[in-house]
Parts: sequence; structure tokens; C-alpha cells
Amino acid sequence: NLTQDHLDYHSDFDDYRRAKMRLFAELLPKGAPAVINADSPELEAFEAVAKAAGLKLFTVGWRGRDLRIGEALPRGTGQDLVIQWGDEPGNERKVHLPLIGEFQALNALCAAGIALSLGDDVGKVLDGLEVLKGVHGRLELVGQTAAKSPVFVDYAHTPDGLNVLLRAARPHVRGKLIVVFGCGGDRDVTKRPIMGDVARRLADEVIVTDDNPRSEDPAKIRAAIRRGVPDASEIGDRASAILEGVRRLKAGDALVIAGKGHETGQIVKGVTIPFSDFDVARSALQQAGGQNA
Repeated sequence: NLTQDHLDYHSDFDDYRRAKMRLFAELLPKGAPAVINADSPELEAFEAVAKAAGLKLFTVGWRGRDLRIGEALPRGTGQDLVIQWGDEPGNERKVHLPLIGEFQALNALCAAGIALSLGDDVGKVLDGLEVLKGVHGRLELVGQTAAKSPVFVDYAHTPDGLNVLLRAARPHVRGKLIVVFGCGGDRDVTKRPIMGDVARRLADEVIVTDDNPRSEDPAKIRAAIRRGVPDASEIGDRASAILEGVRRLKAGDALVIAGKGHETGQIVKGVTIPFSDFDVARSALQQAGGQNA
């Protein structure tokens, strides 16, 4: 994959692409597998580099030649996947992945592709997918309100991350999708209005809040985000924003709290203040008479 996720550490997108290309062009021994996302617009460029380096190509994704998803159906807190491999007729199997969201299915497929390209048995690899456990802070279910409306916490803090997150949550929402998020200070400033626009397009209600403002004025960060989502609610105090998000939930709705995931601190003016989205959300659910996961 090649997205804006790590652009904070590179001068521009071309610099980031060159850095990631080194993984294929220089750092793998000849004959090693190169597992590439076939759905990426960067597919041809990375395939060309991998071929030139003498690597063994293995593509995965909806359009993967070697391993692909034929169908995906959301099921409660997981999803049923029809997974196909190779070119032989009948090479497919239905797998229940106990994780929510298309991006988690594609990440699981990439992991399976690595195992298969290294020679593992396809049956054992697919068995493994059915017992995967989610990563703390990655589209993690905190709990549900009394009306069974779920609250999720996720680490998404870039335009692509937020886009993937909200698209992943949508199939599991019958009512409104509510999102609480902010942007970090002293980081990529160009992403702020872009993330606002992503939230505007993909969520039904948006609450803009603070997320590690560091040395910057948090009000200015929120204002930059709101250029992309002018109708959003703005609640600077993150705990209050989460409480408001939970309060708004009705039957069929879902709340996604994005940006910090597993993190346990809020960085303000050089000081790290203890703060956990997960803990605050659990407390809010308890106050509202809900249940924790």
C-alpha cells in the first residue's frame, strides 16, 4: 500500500514512494516474495520494481491474481468472506473473519498472502483467519448503549485512514454514523481540511475535537479541520466530545472515535496528560446505562 499515512516523515509523496520502493528494489534477496496490493493505483510501479529485482510476485486484494476476496458480507461483529486463490476452478472457501471492516479483511488477506507465498498450506492459513483477534485501538468495540448502538475506537489520524475507517463502519450501521476526531499539532497541516471533508462526506454527524495539539493553538487546528466540514460540532475538550457523541446515539446508530486508538496520553504544550479514548468511552457508556464489550 502507499497512502498519506506516513507523510509526516517525508518531504513529499515522491520521497515517500522512493523510500518504500527500496523495500523491493534493494532490501529483499533475489527470489523472495513481494506481496503487493492489486487494488492499489501504485500496483504497476511496484510490480515493475519487484520484477527488476528478481522477486517472486504475489498479488492480493479484490483483484489479486494469487489471493482475492470474491465476496464479503458484514455479520454482527465480523464478516463472512469468500476467498479464492490461484487459477484452478473450485479454489475458494467461505471464511468467517471475526473482525469488522473492509480494511481489516484486506490486511488479513495480505497476511495470508505472506504465509502462502512462503509455502504454508492454504487450508491451515484460512483456518487461522477464523481465529484472529483484533489489535487494541484498531476499530475496537468499546461497548454498546442500552439500545445496542456500538461505540468503536480507532487509530485513524490521516485522510486515508479516516476514509477507510468510516467506509468500514458504514455497512454495520442502520441509522446514523457519528464520528469524533481531531488532528495533531506540529504535524502535516495539509491533511486537516482534507480530513474534515472526508468526515463530511462519509459520516452523518461530525464532532471536531482536540488530538495532541502539542505546541500549536488547538482552536486554530480545529478551525482548519472545519474548513472541510463547516457544519460540524466543535468541542475542544476531548472527553466532553466523546460524552456528547455517546449521548447522541439512538437505536441503529454507531459512534466512531478516531485518532488516538491505543494511546494513553494527550500532548499539550510539551506535557503528556493521561488520557484514553477507550477509558473515557467506557465511562460514558456506563453513565448512559450501556454495556462494555
